[in-house]
Amino acid sequence: MVGRMLWHKGVAEFVAAARRVRQVFPGTVFVLVGPSDPGNPAQVPPEELRAWEAEGVVRYLGVRDDVRDLLAAADVAVLPSYREGIPRVLIEAAAMGRPLVATDVPGCREVIRDGINGFLVPAKDPAALAAAIEALLKDPGLRAEFGAASRRLAEERFSDRKVVARILGLYAELLSAKSIPLPQGFTGAGLP
Repeated sequence: MVGRMLWHKGVAEFVAAARRVRQVFPGTVFVLVGPSDPGNPAQVPPEELRAWEAEGVVRYLGVRDDVRDLLAAADVAVLPSYREGIPRVLIEAAAMGRPLVATDVPGCREVIRDGINGFLVPAKDPAALAAAIEALLKDPGLRAEFGAASRRLAEERFSDRKVVARILGLYAELLSAKSIPLPQGFTGAGLP
């Protein structure tokens, strides 16, 4: 799990799911990556993170510059957030060809096609989160299938080329609706 260490990011649910999964797959390593966000009232206290790590249920790595490498090494990318925009970490994990597990909330639904490239589970439900993770750990073929589907989705929906073309097309549409003249021949289509 990569994200700020805030309660509403589902950190407690991630830890609870880790406890459950480790009963079935004791060798599984659950990793938390991201800032503890001091001063934020929703912050998971650093002493709580240290206690979970001392218990051996998760490894807390804090802020890292090598998130890409960590995602590449992961079997599953997990984001149990209660609410999101479009989570960049899920897009990055999809681009790395990882199977995804996240909560069934707006934003996460934009990146995960349930049963195609990952699983969407109810928010605040560690049992469902654990079951989805276990399903992927039990089946390397399913992880590979979901990972390949994640990569395809990232290329089709979230590549720089696609996103820039959509933004420029939207600008063109908005400018034409305001009757602002566009440069001759500009349509926004076919841009790199």
